[in-house]
Amino acid sequence: MCGIAGIIHRGGEADVGAEMTAMLQSMKHRGPDSTGFALYGRPSNDIIMRIKLADPNSVGTIGFSERVERHKMELESRLGKAGGTLEKLDGLTEYAYRAVLDYDGDVQALVDYVEDIPGTEVLSIGHSLEIVKDLGDAQTVAEQYALQSFRGTHAIGHVRMATESDVDIAGAHPYWAYPFADVAVVHNGQLTNYHQWRRRLERLGHRFQSECDSEIIAVYLAEELHNGVSLETAMKQSLDDLDGVFTYVVVTEDALGVAKDRMAAKPLVLYESDELVALASEEVAIRAVVDREIDTHDPYEGEVFVWHR
Repeated sequence: MCGIAGIIHRGGEADVGAEMTAMLQSMKHRGPDSTGFALYGRPSNDIIMRIKLADPNSVGTIGFSERVERHKMELESRLGKAGGTLEKLDGLTEYAYRAVLDYDGDVQALVDYVEDIPGTEVLSIGHSLEIVKDLGDAQTVAEQYALQSFRGTHAIGHVRMATESDVDIAGAHPYWAYPFADVAVVHNGQLTNYHQWRRRLERLGHRFQSECDSEIIAVYLAEELHNGVSLETAMKQSLDDLDGVFTYVVVTEDALGVAKDRMAAKPLVLYESDELVALASEEVAIRAVVDREIDTHDPYEGEVFVWHR
């Protein structure tokens, strides 16, 4: 079933970590297995990386702590040799790390270098984007990663009910558009031409971290942005290129957008004011962050909206 949400403040920063937690927690019934956040803080000249060194399902297994400690030491070494300056490396859990680097080299080369460490996955990279995802409901994940104090301008999130794959971080949304910095997507629905687009994008040199069709959407849009197409145009184009029943929300360094396919079978509710835009699979999520009488509406089939911070 799953649930998606997005929020953007058009007049400055806010407590988007706490807001997205409240929105996602209100839809816990749609997906209790894992929760993911893509949060956009103040743009930085540095590169911010969120990194997973192991799967949480392996915590407590024989040799886990020693294995992760070796990988952490290797991670620190590689980041120090990557061609920039490692300014900070924070351990957030036994297996999750946040790195800040002064780095102006090739992002793809950096990610590939880090992911050569066994079991390691870069969850996000960018000057503004930070992806956090883990097992459990939104409140559990937010407390684990101290997201209540995260301030920024916009965010998206996803609650997942595992139906066709394991309960693990690999199957959790959002998905970063590797190797493009600061682009991420959450999605409710299914792409019926997933394999066609995956082969097409792989021929362009892209690789994928999962079997999830949401990752296809993220890379598709980022590729178009890289080619000079505007976000709104790329999203409208996606409605012709991507087959299936879907609603997706995309975020870039300075924008949030939503698109519904031409059947509009997947739910989405939208609230918009001069200062704030909030959207979600259910209205209860919007009311979790807007504590006044509001009017909401459902986007029509084939509609695309983009808002900028």
